[in-house]
Amino acid sequence: MPEISDQKLISLYLAGDEKSLEILFNRYLKMIYSFIYRYVGDQEAAEDVAQEVFVKVWKNLKKFNPRKNRFANFKLRRQKNFKTWLFKIAKNASIDFLRKKKIIPFSSFDNEDGNALTDTLADPAPLPDALLERQDLANLLTRALAKISFKYRAVLLLRYNNHFTFREIAESLGEPLNTIKSRHRRALIILKKILGKSSF
Repeated sequence: MPEISDQKLISLYLAGDEKSLEILFNRYLKMIYSFIYRYVGDQEAAEDVAQEVFVKVWKNLKKFNPRKNRFANFKLRRQKNFKTWLFKIAKNASIDFLRKKKIIPFSSFDNEDGNALTDTLADPAPLPDALLERQDLANLLTRALAKISFKYRAVLLLRYNNHFTFREIAESLGEPLNTIKSRHRRALIILKKILGKSSF
């Protein structure tokens, strides 16, 4: 059975089918939580921000025109796709949270004491070498991403974590396509320089 499109689920919800909204939200819940968690670096905060995102979506969903797959509201009219609109809300909510808390996430692998997760393992020996290397690499990448400004980090996360096309990224961030492509190239250069130093 083919998956029901976002557009169809929105149409069904607006016609009174509450279950359709639940299906739509469940489709994106893990992706949105993961995206936010990479931004804020804290599990509890990510859960709170994700909840805030879905409340905002629920409140504004009636402004979406499923027939045209776009919003009637002038400010939202540039959003042609539900997924890109959803991630734009998630990005803005994450930035708002960090600004309010004045937090710059260092690593999503850090625990409450500020120690890396790999440092808290009682006995890392039983783990296969390949798994340890993979965990170390993930830790290194997360720390490197934390050193990159929001505008570059957002492009990389949407591109590689959420598999967005450049056009979808441009729509989510409200930027021209060429700007996003240029920012992506610049972000990779910055990331490569940071990883080259490896001074974590």
